[in-house]
Amino acid sequence: MPRPITLFTGQWADLPFEEVARLAGEWGFDGLEIACWGDHIDVSRWDDAEYVQSRKDILERNGLKVWAISNHLTGQAVCDDPIDARHKDILPPRVWGDGEPEGVRQRAAEDMKNTARFAAKLGVKTVNGFTGSSIWKAVAMFPPASDEWIAAGYQDFADRWNPILDVFEEVGVRFGLEVHPSEIAYDYWTAKATLEAIGHRRSFGLNFDPSHFMWQQLDPVAFVLDFADHIFHVHVKESITNLDGRNGVLGSHLPWANPRRGWTFVSTGHGAVPWEPLFRALNAIGYDGPTSIEWEDAGMDRLDGAPEAIEFVRKLNAITPPAAAFDAAFSTKAD
Repeated sequence: MPRPITLFTGQWADLPFEEVARLAGEWGFDGLEIACWGDHIDVSRWDDAEYVQSRKDILERNGLKVWAISNHLTGQAVCDDPIDARHKDILPPRVWGDGEPEGVRQRAAEDMKNTARFAAKLGVKTVNGFTGSSIWKAVAMFPPASDEWIAAGYQDFADRWNPILDVFEEVGVRFGLEVHPSEIAYDYWTAKATLEAIGHRRSFGLNFDPSHFMWQQLDPVAFVLDFADHIFHVHVKESITNLDGRNGVLGSHLPWANPRRGWTFVSTGHGAVPWEPLFRALNAIGYDGPTSIEWEDAGMDRLDGAPEAIEFVRKLNAITPPAAAFDAAFSTKAD
């Protein structure tokens, strides 16, 4: 089977899980990357066999499979500092609790452990998500951040995530961090530093998503080749820049649809990501996992964008290495 094409349900969690599964099945997706919010997955019910089976039944009814689940929202709260009203808006009440920051972080860590347990019960080997970061707030390096202060941020990440990864390993599941602004790893060099900070644990890798590489002017193909051993999962997500001398890469605190933004997300195939070289790079590293469409576009209806995106990705997945080198036919050597 070629790489499966899945739909990440995070941007569809306002719809019932049953409805998202029905749509994805009708559009021809192979499966879902299921978000752990909305009514899609409640990880606190990981030990409820009937509830876990209900997720499997919905998938089966719609001809879908699952290779990964994702819990970005709760993972964000594990390391973040500060913890504030933004987190309250995205966290389940059981994690937010009374809002006391360290309590939120501790409850988020426990929820991530339960995410691994739920994945194992579902028969899934990969959980994607965010880690949060206590040092993202220093990205502009003012007030000045010392080397010691930055190092303490990576240590805080390791101290909080190592116990989580212990549970992941106990149940045979791995975690893929999405390299993304606001996380402990948001570009090439911070990804290297993050892997070093966590001791290159085999249960910790990357969910590769090129959309944030474009406005940071990073080379996503080079990233795939250099981090080949750490790529656990792939998001097919698109972005485009609009840097006209007035618009800046930091977004200017403007909403996604505002044309004064320096960059924005667009439906897959409508932006600047070099998809064909990327898929050839995935072939080169032997990646055979899901290509999961994370659909975001403030200027297009998702009911139009998602089915269009799957056709785009099918063509990319059709680029497969030949059984023999193209110049093999030049040989005059007899069999």
